[in-house]
Amino acid sequence: MSNGLTPTERRAAFTLASIYGLRMFGLFLIMPVLAIYGQHLDGFSPMWVGLAIGGYGLTQALLQIPAGMLSDKIGRKAVITGGLVLFAIGSLVAGMADSIQVVTVGRALQGMGAVASAVLALASDLTREEQRPKVMAVIGSFIGLSFAVSLVAGPTLAASLGLSGLFYMTAVLSIVALIVVHTLVPNAVRQAPTGDVVAVPARFLKMLKNPQLLRLDISIFSLHFIMCALFVALPLTVVDAGLVATSHWKLYLPALLLSFLFMAPLIIYSVKKGDSRSPFLLAMILLIVSMLMMAYADHSLWALGVATLVFFTGFNYMEASLPTLISRFSPPGDKGSAMGIYSTSQFLGAFLGGSVGGGMYTVFGGEGVFLACAALTTLWLLPMFGLKNPKSVKSITMDAAVEDDVQAKLLAKRLLELTGVAEVTVIIEQQAAYLKVEDGFEIEQARAIVG
Repeated sequence: MSNGLTPTERRAAFTLASIYGLRMFGLFLIMPVLAIYGQHLDGFSPMWVGLAIGGYGLTQALLQIPAGMLSDKIGRKAVITGGLVLFAIGSLVAGMADSIQVVTVGRALQGMGAVASAVLALASDLTREEQRPKVMAVIGSFIGLSFAVSLVAGPTLAASLGLSGLFYMTAVLSIVALIVVHTLVPNAVRQAPTGDVVAVPARFLKMLKNPQLLRLDISIFSLHFIMCALFVALPLTVVDAGLVATSHWKLYLPALLLSFLFMAPLIIYSVKKGDSRSPFLLAMILLIVSMLMMAYADHSLWALGVATLVFFTGFNYMEASLPTLISRFSPPGDKGSAMGIYSTSQFLGAFLGGSVGGGMYTVFGGEGVFLACAALTTLWLLPMFGLKNPKSVKSITMDAAVEDDVQAKLLAKRLLELTGVAEVTVIIEQQAAYLKVEDGFEIEQARAIVG
């Protein structure tokens, strides 16, 4: 079997990554500019800015898992289409708004277009198990790229298009994504096993009882809480330091580019040493240091620039490493459920971060927001000392025609006896066997047993 992606898998990877990336770009684009360019809106206040920034997170958190489950019933493309239409409608509502409250409604509608789980499920449907990590890596890289580009593009585009123009542009991007879905994305001829890609509510309690997965859920919640709270306060603080809104890209662009350079040693160390825990803890300490620097920058642009660089170094490393850790800690057959809880935690953190950050800025100013985020990160750091390094294993999914518990247990026992098999889960309802395997595993031996 080929070690590379087939043409269909390659097309699926890049078209689905572009859909995911365009949507996330539209969500992120507003973050660095709303606090400044939204000041003409009726009812403007830092608290409402925070609600508008994080508003998409609440509806995303509520609908992410149901949307994935619905895609199992009515099809992936149908859910993706509906989600992109909702996203476009939300963008138009926000673009036509003359009050910050209506902008918040528009952002909530954008979040209702919760297509992430359906996109990832379709990516799984269109790829072989052994090639799936490569496809997911392509999608993940587009998410990171969309975040980086939006922070630089937001201030630049807002200077010429205005806030309404940015929202109208995101509506156009949704239409482009719709065209991609129906003209370029391949049609799936099979469906990946549910437990691998879509959340199964009956398995949630098991995921929440897993201490390592729970630490990672807390991490993504806290990380996006801090990010959304920060972008209520940081743009206003930068303006107070003397950098006009149209030039904010001059601060964000160098900080982002250098952060990718500085996070590289953390990634290299993690891969070479097989140690994910130490770089993760170091990234958390970088977040604390950066926010203390912002709090005490005393209107110095240089200090704010260095603090932003330190923040992005820690943030980008954690944003890149958390999905991988979730995947590696997930029990076989439960990756969809683990990722469902993880994604819900992420979007809920974004909503609360924006809301609480806006309220805190109103009462305590930027310094209060930065200090509160530093305090939260310090509290978050304490349980993370219990984070373990995951074993170096990979996941394999196989069709398994089993009729009852007796057959399922017998099959699991036989597979577990094979060299390199670390863990096995056989789920009768899905007619699937999920394996976590180490070096030395021979897939043909497993196929002979399953067949």
